[in-house]
Amino acid sequence: MQDNRPELYEEVKVYRNAREREKHDNMAELYAVINTLQNLEKAYIWDCITPQEYTASCSKFLVQYKVAFKQIQGAEFPNVEAFVKKFRLDCPAALERIKEDRPITIKDDKGNTSKCIADIVSLFITLMDKLRLEIKAMDELHPELRDLVDTMSRLSLIPEDFEGRVKVSGWLSTLNAMQASDELSEAQVRQLLFDLESSYAAFNNLLHST
Repeated sequence: MQDNRPELYEEVKVYRNAREREKHDNMAELYAVINTLQNLEKAYIWDCITPQEYTASCSKFLVQYKVAFKQIQGAEFPNVEAFVKKFRLDCPAALERIKEDRPITIKDDKGNTSKCIADIVSLFITLMDKLRLEIKAMDELHPELRDLVDTMSRLSLIPEDFEGRVKVSGWLSTLNAMQASDELSEAQVRQLLFDLESSYAAFNNLLHST
């Protein structure tokens, strides 16, 4: 019977144009982040990872969640609960973590410590994304770099001689000496991206060891 129905062999497309494709890609990214958060919570409950590893990873995923949800937020998905219901996600632990907006290992200290960690992760990611998009003008990089230096200085667990803090502060001094319309050279962009990546890795290692 199926031999007489060629439509059964046709590829089914979930999108018809670039805009619909982007929408589905954004939903897939959010789905993946929420699912990862759920699995991370389970891994911590079952002592599969250390508290330090959990804290660093959870802080990063909470930042990624906020970015991913903004891409799909609207009439169809006014909140994350609507998204979870639509796709039948079983993720109570992830929803609780999203609601509290902090890793379970960080006490509710009016959000000071957890907010600093989340802001630092977000600023690192934003700056690296800008450089990868070939954004290299002083006035387009300076605000995030300045905020990153300021936020790192407010987080008490980061020592003054911390490798990442020293590198980032050095680049802020470089930008401060430039005019607003000046652009970093290709060599500078490459070096700054390398320093940000290594500083971000060092920051995560610091959280793991704290």
